[in-house]
Amino acid sequence: MKPVVVAIALLAAACTRSAATATEGAPPVTAATMPIAPPESSPPAQTPVATAAIGQPAPAFDLVDTEGQHHGLADGKGKLLVLEWWNPGCPFVKYAHGEGPLRDMAEQEAKAGVVWLAINSGAPGKQGAGADNSREGARGFGMAHPVLLDEDGAVGHAYGATKTPHVFLIDGEGKLLYRGAIDNAPIGEVDGGGAYRNHLAQALAEVRAGKPVSVPETPSYGCSVKYAK
Repeated sequence: MKPVVVAIALLAAACTRSAATATEGAPPVTAATMPIAPPESSPPAQTPVATAAIGQPAPAFDLVDTEGQHHGLADGKGKLLVLEWWNPGCPFVKYAHGEGPLRDMAEQEAKAGVVWLAINSGAPGKQGAGADNSREGARGFGMAHPVLLDEDGAVGHAYGATKTPHVFLIDGEGKLLYRGAIDNAPIGEVDGGGAYRNHLAQALAEVRAGKPVSVPETPSYGCSVKYAK
């Protein structure tokens, strides 16, 4: 055999032995040793963005009250409309309707032609939610205006309602004029001291006087709205 042929044969044999040795030394590939891809992460749930804006048309809606009657934004056509987010189990609501600013305000404003609707956006099983709780609560507070049920929270989210009570004032053309707290005194105490101010009453008075609402938005206070999500 020629020297060149012998050299090639020896080199091939050496490569074969090296490959076999490397294979024998490596651990077997099994399901346990295969790399595991990290689980796909689900995007975080997002709170629906409110579409209501001061000075703009308020979101239209159609809800049923505790007695099965339909109500909506059209109820206030040509009139002033107040929407009050409401939860009969909330201590702030209990105070406001029991001895606070809402004890007879809705009744007095109704005599002046204002349409007043309470809205319960509590999801089923949550505090104060449902027709029975709403009906019993309204009866206990002596409320004459309807309580609308928004159990899926669609209307509450559209308006950006975050607390109970949280009030919204809408003019006869459906434009949002005021959004926020009823007053500056949660449970009867003015935050930081100072003079008492009923924000909603002032907004109503300014609109009736043909003036723009001087303070169209204030921070709301109270219990969180008991949305499903």
